[in-house]
Amino acid sequence: MPPAASPLTLDLTADSVAITQAICDVPSVSGDESLLADLVEQALAGASHLEVIRDGDTIVARTNLGRERRVVIAGHIDTVPINENLPTRFETEDGVEYLWGRGTVDMKAGVAVQLKLALELTDPIVDLTWMWYDNEEVAASLNGLGRLSRTRPDLFAGDFAILGEPSNGQVEGGCNGTLRAEVWTTGLRAHSARSWVGDNAIHKLAPALAKLAEYQAETVEVDGLDYREGLNAVLVSGGIAGNVIPDEAVLTVNYRFAPSRSVAEASAFVTEFFDGFEVAIVDSAEGARPGLDDPLAQQFVRAVGAEARPKYGWTDVARFSALGIPAVNFGPGDPLKAHADDERVDVAQIVHTEAALRAWLTGATA
Repeated sequence: MPPAASPLTLDLTADSVAITQAICDVPSVSGDESLLADLVEQALAGASHLEVIRDGDTIVARTNLGRERRVVIAGHIDTVPINENLPTRFETEDGVEYLWGRGTVDMKAGVAVQLKLALELTDPIVDLTWMWYDNEEVAASLNGLGRLSRTRPDLFAGDFAILGEPSNGQVEGGCNGTLRAEVWTTGLRAHSARSWVGDNAIHKLAPALAKLAEYQAETVEVDGLDYREGLNAVLVSGGIAGNVIPDEAVLTVNYRFAPSRSVAEASAFVTEFFDGFEVAIVDSAEGARPGLDDPLAQQFVRAVGAEARPKYGWTDVARFSALGIPAVNFGPGDPLKAHADDERVDVAQIVHTEAALRAWLTGATA
């Protein structure tokens, strides 16, 4: 079924569930966010309490009320590719109402909540900077939040940040770091009928794979939260034909490491782990400590009414952490449904997320 026709305008006076459905039905696969960015910019243009700024397909809206502290709240507007999961629809299972479709979890439900509150909260207890950015689901070099940090670093001024990544309506502090490494082996080509005159590079990966299979990943406590690490093979490549002994093979490994470790420390660990092999670190990103010792962060956790949990996957909270800004993930949706073909969000979580943020930002909770 093709996506629904895109709305000419975005009505932010509707409830947050309806806004979620509206923005999900505007396709915005990474690299094609312009229409949704246009609608967001237009919907906020008349809000006298907001300064609205556009950078490419990233929209920033901020208050300038002279409050003592400033909170940055961000969410990405792009999605992974659509796979026959638009337009959205409502469905009920075991008494739970869901909104089904691409982007409902990752992460337009969170964005919808943010957009509604951005328009309605004219007198928050803190100054607010709202950021809705493009290209989160693709290469880090294209990430709109990263681009904005380079072109307008002044917009990142703040005391605390919230990223609307799906967290089942709970608080997930910080995030693990991540790196990818390639483990190389070389050999000698030969006809497979005379394999004894060659040297099989794929076979040489066996000790590395065996070591990975036996490895028990650590759980590391960081600022009171337990971060579970992971070291896994994610890709094996090698060989040129079905009758040729391969002279080269590559094992790609992904290491998810606790935010107490730096990329340099993680790289050294992986290199040492594969001692005797040629190892190249091909991609990496620092993790983010939870930063929950900040009074503003503690107030937020109390307002949500739950204990903070660790975030195992990497998210853009790390960009804020690198700037010295404590940051947490908080948004509706089960992370296990992110990117899934049956992506769907519990409608009650959208309502809960909006209520919790609204109460905290207006001082209705201690």
